[in-house]
Amino acid sequence: MARQKRADMIAVTRSKLIAAGRKAFASKGYADTAMEDLTADVELTRGALYHHFGGKKGLFEAVIAQIDAESAERLRAVVAQAATPWEGFVEECVAWVELALEPEIQRIVLMDGPSVLGDTARRASQTRCLLNTMRSIQDLIDNKIIKPVDAQATAYLVNGAALNASLWIASASDPRVASIETVASFRVLLSGLLQTA
Repeated sequence: MARQKRADMIAVTRSKLIAAGRKAFASKGYADTAMEDLTADVELTRGALYHHFGGKKGLFEAVIAQIDAESAERLRAVVAQAATPWEGFVEECVAWVELALEPEIQRIVLMDGPSVLGDTARRASQTRCLLNTMRSIQDLIDNKIIKPVDAQATAYLVNGAALNASLWIASASDPRVASIETVASFRVLLSGLLQTA
């Protein structure tokens, strides 16, 4: 019983710190977030932050992991609602690009994430995304929905286009306009994969 109570306390503390981190990193950015921004509002100490995450950067990684997991769940829901496998693939790609409209994702994941964590820290998440895209493309090839392209090369191209489009949207002076333009072009780009006969 005592072990379960301790596990619950640890989970609550971690959850509070992640919530505080999301709020501070989204509103102030990583560089301008002070340790007090991460602990004061949730009535925790720096010691708790260091114990659970090793510091500000570790908390930032945990925040990104949580956002990534939530985003993946949202994308799975988009695919599940699609009428056809092709529609699911296209709408998942479009939804991923449109995530760049959300201020929290713009600031934390797209703008601060690469500069704080570098490419190697993001590789696991990007690899999961790439493998998922590759599986989807291979299924579409196997079902003769798209042309018999190399699934791996095409997954790299699709993901690269989506990532660069997202970065452009996040840094655009008018993200909404950039998103509309991007989505329209992305749909045309993807349609080139479809079987014509």
